[in-house]
Amino acid sequence: MASLSAAYSGKRVFVTGHTGFKGSWLCAWLLDLGAEVTGYSLTSSTKPALFDQLGLAPRLDHHIGDVTDARALKKAVQAARPHFLFHLAAQPLVRGAHDNPHGTWDTNVMGTVNVLESLRQVRNPCAAVIVTSDKVYGSRPAAHVEGDPLSGSEPYGASKAAAELAVEAWRASFFSQGRKHPDLPQVAVATARSGNVIGGGDWAADRLVPDVMRALLKGNSAVIRNPASIRPWQHVLDPLAGYLQLGFRLRSALARGPASRLRELSAPFNFGPGPGDHRSVRELTHEILSHWPGTWTVAPAARRIVETGALRLASGKARRQLGWRPKWRFEAAVAKTVEWYRAVGSGSDPLRLTMSQLREHQE
Repeated sequence: MASLSAAYSGKRVFVTGHTGFKGSWLCAWLLDLGAEVTGYSLTSSTKPALFDQLGLAPRLDHHIGDVTDARALKKAVQAARPHFLFHLAAQPLVRGAHDNPHGTWDTNVMGTVNVLESLRQVRNPCAAVIVTSDKVYGSRPAAHVEGDPLSGSEPYGASKAAAELAVEAWRASFFSQGRKHPDLPQVAVATARSGNVIGGGDWAADRLVPDVMRALLKGNSAVIRNPASIRPWQHVLDPLAGYLQLGFRLRSALARGPASRLRELSAPFNFGPGPGDHRSVRELTHEILSHWPGTWTVAPAARRIVETGALRLASGKARRQLGWRPKWRFEAAVAKTVEWYRAVGSGSDPLRLTMSQLREHQE
């Protein structure tokens, strides 16, 4: 892969959802690369929050705002004049979408539309990566490729599929994508569909790894739902590396062409683990407990919700076109995740540990 430090050092980068789990890891990485980062997000929704644990607020241009507030978002993007934009802000929980489908669609669909509308005001060349989800696909035994039909069997996945359709429409209608037209902004947009990310610092409620970690920290038995469900588990640094590489390739093609290469990159990309690392919830739980002994039970049926039984991602396109591949296999990703929580739970400095794992991943 191309050198990310050469790609991002000194560049202006706008990140929505920067106070979240993935956003915090991304901002820490961008700052380490020498980027000038502007973040736009709601306040951290968990206590503790990785964003606070890493002390990120004073190190970047920190804006508290909602992506559903179109005027405030557009003002922030215009002021930032970004070379790159990464849209991570979302309502990210499947159960949260069941509890509040209207709010989920406001954030995940209209929030994405507001980001796209803000990009129409950017006058310098800008590469935008809109992060959606592997949940845009339905359930089937084979691994999904980017050309598979979008699906919407539950509110969260459907909202992300709708966001994908919005990106496709705005990309074709309002952005140059290599077309020489003075009225079209020089903006290139791609979408990123990653698997179920794990890693230190995720404190969200009703998500498998944080739930298990909280139980272990308290000496309780972990409660899981749907142990047979299969997911594309991966360490958070692997898809983030893909997002960064995609953003760099997009902007390079925007600047130098050819137009055919830009159109090739302005598309959806899967970022998932290797074929052998699509594992069940039960397997992930057992792997965690092999590093940190404990017990687990299955949630009562009343607490379960309708979810896709099996999700597998094929990431051959990212390998071929971006030179990206996951660096940490399933066992390593789990080991690094458990290492982070155990060390921080014992009093280690979260920032030091996070940067240590980041640099180990980059090596």
